Amino acid sequence: MASELKISFLSKEEYVCPICGAVFRREELLSGSGRLIAGALTGELRRLYEPSAKYGEVFPLVYQITVCPTCFFAAMDRDFFEVPKNAARRIQQDEVGRFEDAHQIFAKLDFRDSRDLVSGAASYYLTLRCYDFFPKEFSPTLKRGIAALRAAWLLEELDKKNPGQHYDWLAVLFKKKALFFYTQAFKLEQSGKETLGAVKNFGPDTDKNYAYEGGLYLAGLLTLKYGPRNDLNARQEGLREIKRTIAKLFGLGRSSKNKPGPLLEHARSLYDAINKELNETDV
Repeated sequence: MASELKISFLSKEEYVCPICGAVFRREELLSGSGRLIAGALTGELRRLYEPSAKYGEVFPLVYQITVCPTCFFAAMDRDFFEVPKNAARRIQQDEVGRFEDAHQIFAKLDFRDSRDLVSGAASYYLTLRCYDFFPKEFSPTLKRGIAALRAAWLLEELDKKNPGQHYDWLAVLFKKKALFFYTQAFKLEQSGKETLGAVKNFGPDTDKNYAYEGGLYLAGLLTLKYGPRNDLNARQEGLREIKRTIAKLFGLGRSSKNKPGPLLEHARSLYDAINKELNETDV
């Protein structure tokens, strides 16, 4: 019965860490047999999952990042094996600080154990940190934005289960980090200083790729929710720029037509929320 209720397994393939040489097996998610029951899509483009009567709650995000259990090097997809030599050297130099900081934020961590919400959130923190050393050809800025947002989502789940432990504060902090990296990524791309070509799946979740348009939408949404408010004029001008971008991307505004699709629906909600804050209407 215990084997039937498993939600993950250890890969047959052995992984060799390109930073420290440690050998380990990666924990993979089992997704069949009713383990994942898709629910609603949030305004942040996060896919929620209904608890299964048989398997309980399953959080696919927990299993997405490859983490070396010895040196805590973490990265997405094939980047784990393609880290450039110069980046690998700098990541190796950061090992002690990375290890200490991760334990300070998330307390006890052991990536040899089965993943849970804590180690899942920590894996994205480590990813965010390690991509600081990757060159621009890897599109590290947007990948850090995705990692920060996913960490925030798992921290929100931790706050539901452990209220009063400051996970909610950490979640907001990571969403503000996500805002910075998302907006910075598009600025760098538009100025030609960093490509987005290395991002094969913009996510931000694992079930669907909302591509470039989804990334711009999220940058706008995060600005509305978590952007600075100390300079009212600057905030309003920033929101008007987001409104113009969203209207152009999705055909919103006075000439808007009812178009299908969840991203378009959320874009319309964002557009309306910006109008509400600006006290503007489309007439």
